[in-house]
Amino acid sequence: MRLRVLLDTPTLGLRLLGGEDELDRTVRGVMTTDLRDPSRYLSGGELVLTGLAWRREAADSEPFVRILAAAGVAGLAAGEAELGSVPDDLIQACAQHRLPLFSVVEDVSFASITEHVVRQVSSERAGDLAAVVDRHRRLMTSGPTGGGPEVVLDLLGSDLDLRAWVLSPTGRQIAGSTLADAGPELSGELAARLAGEHLAAARSGRRGPHRVTLAGVTYSLFPVRQESRDLRRTLLSDWLLAVEADAGEWSEERLDLLHGVTQLIAVERDRRDAARTVRRRLAQEVLELVQTGAPPAEIAARLRVAAPVLLPGLGAAPHWQLVVARVEWEDGDVPGGPVAQSLLEEMLVDPGTAGPEPSDRIAVAHTGDDAVALVPMPVPDESGDSAAAGLRAAELLRVVREPLGRGLSDDGRLTVGVSAAVHSAEGLRGALEEARHARRVAAARSGRVCAAGHEELASHVLLLPFVPDDVRRAFTARLLDPLREYDRKHRAELIPTLEAFLDCDGSWTRCATRLHLHVNTLRYRVGRIEQLTGRDLSRLEDKLDFFLALRMS
Repeated sequence: MRLRVLLDTPTLGLRLLGGEDELDRTVRGVMTTDLRDPSRYLSGGELVLTGLAWRREAADSEPFVRILAAAGVAGLAAGEAELGSVPDDLIQACAQHRLPLFSVVEDVSFASITEHVVRQVSSERAGDLAAVVDRHRRLMTSGPTGGGPEVVLDLLGSDLDLRAWVLSPTGRQIAGSTLADAGPELSGELAARLAGEHLAAARSGRRGPHRVTLAGVTYSLFPVRQESRDLRRTLLSDWLLAVEADAGEWSEERLDLLHGVTQLIAVERDRRDAARTVRRRLAQEVLELVQTGAPPAEIAARLRVAAPVLLPGLGAAPHWQLVVARVEWEDGDVPGGPVAQSLLEEMLVDPGTAGPEPSDRIAVAHTGDDAVALVPMPVPDESGDSAAAGLRAAELLRVVREPLGRGLSDDGRLTVGVSAAVHSAEGLRGALEEARHARRVAAARSGRVCAAGHEELASHVLLLPFVPDDVRRAFTARLLDPLREYDRKHRAELIPTLEAFLDCDGSWTRCATRLHLHVNTLRYRVGRIEQLTGRDLSRLEDKLDFFLALRMS
């Protein structure tokens, strides 16, 4: 807005005292100060409001005005409440430095002027930005010349002073401002918390934008959402726009503008999905060949087609790893396969990378409620150093467990299984079965988001969740109930003694030391255990039965 517009608003109580030739200056903000030197808080273009408390004598006016002029402020408005009228020395100093000067009548508060200026400036800037965003939308929808989400985030930063980021549902940063003065980067931990807050709010049925305060800073979270009859179909695959501001204080015009920005970002989201079509088709073709028992030579030929697409420039054929994921909803009405597919495409990206397309090396297919990812890895070099060491199930969930758990709420589950790396087409069928079995192991665990890897399948303990409940109860009761009953009546601590004895691999000395018992006392307790159960703890088979019973109890 122009300075002269302020004079056309009688309710502001402004009277021009000097600088009529400078009234076409643009006002970009407003600041109230009574500091002798407010330069550190000025960036240029402000209307400065002052009550003149900084003025002790006439000589103070010129240095104060000189500082304002050097900072590039638009004008100065002095209140009449302190001195009754604006002193001549201030009028002369403003004339000397060509700084427009206004007086403010006593019964008009600085707050009223501030509110008016901020409202007018925001409205005009939002209107200008809306036009730019509209042009950018047309560019993006007609081709890739628009520049991606970063361009519109830069506009939000430069025109509306808003810091904003586009985040995935796992909290990975898809886009952020590229401006040099955009401020500190959003940490991975904070981004994951914002994603979790957004998913939790959306699952509760609240309409966006969702406002949340973390570490004393308020953020407004806008969904970048596809149209869907059931939110669960897209919630765990949609992006969000996180803005460092409280949208509850915004006008309807500004809210409409930000919703327009999310629509613009949704264009990029759709384009990203379209770009993944080739990789998804490759994965689907390989998966169908593996599942139908196609000859290894046919599978190998298809992998040779896939390798240049997923790892361009790679000379040797890569190693491959398979990851299986399943999303299940309690009512069973929503197919989980497409959501699991989008989640795998997101989860398998290095969390340290940014941008919408760092997932070019991942091909994911889905069938039913399952999604299967074909993950290529370069062949290890002579030193053995390589990514072929493979993905680890625990690492996949390290960052995403908290936000995805909140999005799944109390009616959904995500389970993931990871195979070992294989180096040929012959190994893919076994890798697929291994990943599926690992996922079933993960499904037997508690929690909304669980994973298991191939390295865990060698332990017999992981087979225990698959024992039917009635068999489990009968087995443990036969071995342990006599000991529990004896402990209840005699406080003999036979169960703790049994656990310690097995944990010490049957060593009498180590077990007695751990339990702070004499070896003879330990021998008496072990003898009582054998008498009550009819077992012999010197036999490996009986030791193993007791070990499994304790684990299943």
